[in-house]
Amino acid sequence: MTGTRFPTVFVSHGSPMIMLESSEARDFLQQFGTALGRPKAILMCSAHFETGEPRLSADAKPEMIYDFGGFPRPLYEIKYPAPGEPALARRAVDMLKAAGYRAAPMTNRGYDHGTWTPLALMYPQADIPVVQISIQPQAGGAHHVALGRALAPLREEGVLIVGSGTLTHNLYAYSQVRRMPDYPTPEWVSRFGDWVCEKAEAGATDEIADYLKAAPFARENHPSDDHFLPLPFAMGAAGEGAKGKRQHTSNQSGVMLMDAYTFN
Repeated sequence: MTGTRFPTVFVSHGSPMIMLESSEARDFLQQFGTALGRPKAILMCSAHFETGEPRLSADAKPEMIYDFGGFPRPLYEIKYPAPGEPALARRAVDMLKAAGYRAAPMTNRGYDHGTWTPLALMYPQADIPVVQISIQPQAGGAHHVALGRALAPLREEGVLIVGSGTLTHNLYAYSQVRRMPDYPTPEWVSRFGDWVCEKAEAGATDEIADYLKAAPFARENHPSDDHFLPLPFAMGAAGEGAKGKRQHTSNQSGVMLMDAYTFN
């Protein structure tokens, strides 16, 4: 996977405890950056950056955002001091405007945990510039496919485009079983995960975009869309006709699938 033109990527970041607890997903992310190679910059679409219109973080030195509560103190002491890249943010804004979006740069937007948890595992040196792009949770999957496609030319410039969500994200269900690491994966989770893999690897972008109607148990796995939308964004950013490859699958307590995909 090394070279100038990177695949686009979807990773599941799950709970911020991935930084402190051993897991298959943590082990995967720790080697995934090496497998991908070193990009010139990273464009990160995080489930935790929500706006009404597309916004691109444009700070040269982004701060940290600890957008969670009730976790062990060491999590609030983690720093990921990767630089921003305002020039890349402005270029992405211009590309989106040319495609008809009311995009704009945003300052004073730090790294949320959907950004810093996977990147701290993938690229722990924190020396690759990062720009974040927001999701528009009210806009649906097709909007995010198109948003990604408008930015696909950045791949030719050595930019790694990453969507960071979680493949299944029913926090109520997770809260019921999170202390049971060997809880068996229920059918409503496994069937959804299998469907995503089948459609992503077949390049069925329209079905991924329309997952609420097309996928089995879609709402059971995603009571809200935020943690799924980075996946159609990543798929769109790979360009027309792109197909996915599942690079990792595991789960936390049976109900939170931590799958990762590349798209080419």
